[in-house]
Amino acid sequence: MAHVLISAAHKSSGKTTISIGLCAALRARGLGVQPFKKGPDYIDPMWLGRAAGRPCYNLDYYTMRPEAIGSTFGHHARDADIAIVEGNKGLYDGLDLDGRNSNAALAKLLDAPVVLVIDARGMTRGIAPLILGYQSFDPEIRIAGVVLNQLGGERHESKLRAVIEHYTDVPVLGAVHRGAELNIDERHLGLIPSNEAGAAGPLIETLGARVGEQVDLDALLDIAADATAPAFPDLLPAMPSPSTSAGAAPLRLGIVRDAAFGFYYPDDLDAFRAQGAELVFIDALHDRRLPALDALFIGGGFPETHMGELEANVELRGALHEVIAAGLPTYAECGGLMYLARRLRWHDRQAEMVGIIPADVVMCERPQGRGYVRLAPTAQAPWSNEPVEIAAHEFHYSRLDNVSEPLNYAYRVLRGTGVDGEHDGIVRHNLVANYTHLRHSPANPWTRRFLDFARRHSAAGGSASGDTPPGLAVTA
Repeated sequence: MAHVLISAAHKSSGKTTISIGLCAALRARGLGVQPFKKGPDYIDPMWLGRAAGRPCYNLDYYTMRPEAIGSTFGHHARDADIAIVEGNKGLYDGLDLDGRNSNAALAKLLDAPVVLVIDARGMTRGIAPLILGYQSFDPEIRIAGVVLNQLGGERHESKLRAVIEHYTDVPVLGAVHRGAELNIDERHLGLIPSNEAGAAGPLIETLGARVGEQVDLDALLDIAADATAPAFPDLLPAMPSPSTSAGAAPLRLGIVRDAAFGFYYPDDLDAFRAQGAELVFIDALHDRRLPALDALFIGGGFPETHMGELEANVELRGALHEVIAAGLPTYAECGGLMYLARRLRWHDRQAEMVGIIPADVVMCERPQGRGYVRLAPTAQAPWSNEPVEIAAHEFHYSRLDNVSEPLNYAYRVLRGTGVDGEHDGIVRHNLVANYTHLRHSPANPWTRRFLDFARRHSAAGGSASGDTPPGLAVTA
């Protein structure tokens, strides 16, 4: 199984740009490229997946056990010509002093050779001790090559190549020169998501062409081909076959996915499908009506950048308010929570939202919740009330304001911020709305719990337009 891990000496070295370019360049050669991203990020995987033409899957030590990471990697890389794993932050950075959740730990778990991306601006001879230090810090890590990034020109490149060749035994796989055409615009959460960037396609093509010209792809492929990944047990549920699903009407699960809402883990959507759900995608910017649904999931995104369009779609906002108030099982995360609030304020602008949550949402200049989270379900949780801690993450610049009614919550926050520093998961009717992003895993099978709740609701006579059946409604 050919694979390689793309890491860096520190964050903001350009490894995402290089990784996107590698995916696009290798795909242009006709290869099947399977991308992965370390950590809980949504935005980088959207770019990587679009460049590779295959969904990018997250590998995250905080929300996944090592065996689940290995299973996810092995399952999705098995039919690819090469797997590209992009790290996060620096090679040895992580939460713990011993590095057990670092990029280096992931390289060991996957037995992956490491390509180190180095932002070489202002560097000449000093690049040698940097590489030597990264080699000697952990001899079990195989740094198989470096890609020099942000070079100032041919003279700069030749100096760096001479220094690295003289002092180290690490091959230079490529040297990528600075260029405005290689920049991806950023926002407060990082890169602008590819589902919003109108020029994402041409930009990915440009990145693929430039990286393909300036990186030795054949040498990279040789390094990846020498890697032998351990055999991991496949823990992922199999998709239902037509024969096993025949005769049973699938649960219709609405997924709001458009330029405003795009933060969904591909393996969460896979888990829904594996459990017999039919995914029905909804565009909150343009669709005026809701299809018949048994449940609804509104993921994260950037509703603040599309607040005018969301407000203008009065018909859909009204339809959402009606079905959620009537008891449609609904789950919303971060941007979805913001959309379901009464109104949204950002700078000097304000827009009306769905209004099912009795509060306003205010965008702030600084993050209001950022990083990994631990939650404990409360007695109010309608579908996730098992007495276990849930590992998840949050990253939001907004907070609630003008809360006009007491709120019930599905979770106590043991680590993190959530809605108010102590609680998350606003419970109203059969809605749960978090700032926290959940991740389906064997330890937290939230998709199964949510679908089971929706099935019980449907069996009791609930529907997208009917009344909430007695005994299942959880109201604030």
